[in-house]
Amino acid sequence: MRFDGIYEKTIVIVKPDGVQRGLVGEVTKRLEMKGLKLVGLKMSYLREDKLREHYAHHVEKPFYPGLEAFMKSSPVVILCLEGKEAVGAVRLIAGVTYAGKADGGTIRGDLAMGMCNVVHCSDSPESAVDEVKRFFNEDEIFDYNKTEYLHVYMEDERA
Repeated sequence: MRFDGIYEKTIVIVKPDGVQRGLVGEVTKRLEMKGLKLVGLKMSYLREDKLREHYAHHVEKPFYPGLEAFMKSSPVVILCLEGKEAVGAVRLIAGVTYAGKADGGTIRGDLAMGMCNVVHCSDSPESAVDEVKRFFNEDEIFDYNKTEYLHVYMEDERA
């Protein structure tokens, strides 16, 4: 059963701290338990050009060199997830950016303390579209039927 065109795709990057601390499985588990569909997954080192594009809004800020060095310090794991209003759902599960203020039960609230906050997630449906294209080629995104959707969404949400 397919429900074309009603679901968003979004990106989650498990940052170097999450990879180094062995949290990739925990992050993925929480997102899948929510009912999000994993449609892309890869491990990668992020290069300077990709980071400058991704963090273009921060490049001129004084903290950017440290952010870039941190993001290049280890491979990251990049997930592409799909679901109804996926961007908002992922942001809710991730928690606020500064982990020390994130609610318990969120990824950042449970697994981090400061700006080493385990994950990046798309901040809007528009940025999610750009980020999916930035981090995945078309042939790296998988389109498949997820029968679990019958038990995640009501019939009128699948139409």
